[in-house]
Amino acid sequence: MSHRKALTLEEKIALIKDNQNAHGLSVRELADNYKISKSSAANILRRSEELLADYSSNCNKGIKRKFKDENRQKIDELVFEWFTQQRAKQIPISGPILQEKARQAAEQLGYTSETFKASNGWLEKFRNRHAISFRTINSESASVDNSIVQEWTQQLSTILDGFDENNVFNADETGLFYRATPHRSLVLSKEECKGGKKSKERLTVLLCSNLTGTEKLKPVVIGKSQRPRCFKNITTSKLPVTWLSNRTAWMT
Repeated sequence: MSHRKALTLEEKIALIKDNQNAHGLSVRELADNYKISKSSAANILRRSEELLADYSSNCNKGIKRKFKDENRQKIDELVFEWFTQQRAKQIPISGPILQEKARQAAEQLGYTSETFKASNGWLEKFRNRHAISFRTINSESASVDNSIVQEWTQQLSTILDGFDENNVFNADETGLFYRATPHRSLVLSKEECKGGKKSKERLTVLLCSNLTGTEKLKPVVIGKSQRPRCFKNITTSKLPVTWLSNRTAWMT
């Protein structure tokens, strides 16, 4: 294999990101993809923090030249300052949240929804200017044994044989973490992706429907309080759900 002698800074940053993403490439794969030696690829990864800082610095130096409108530069600066403040607090920030913050900053500077849209294109350019990537905060995942799923599917077909589909119901409970923050966040490329302490406040929801979906039973929602403050002046029996409560908000 013929190897190139050197990569540009942009190519080195791309290589680093290919290694840092959820399905990160190995040193050998990176070397093959970028047509460099394994030792060169390993050296780039060892210098990743330094290279990312250089790239971010170069991008920031070029911001002023890229804006024709000084107010648009101000929007960029305000949003980036806010973004770094939130990430310092380990608050996850998604693309739509960043776009909404940009719209708010634009409104303060006299823009309307027609003159500044904070489009997906704007978001992509903003990320490139500041070397911001999108990563998963919580990488924990539970795998399902497909063989067990297939075996149960076959057994279920036998059990349900002879029943009218309209008379076959399925009920399942789920937790609703109504104060949860996003599980992915935009982060500076050199930043370790931490999300801070997660809120454990939850409700339990029970949903039930027949197999054809023609009959859906009234959902059951379980909270910790029999009469939450937000239910003031509300008759719980008139809610579109059946409200129940216990100390843990779990189904017992």
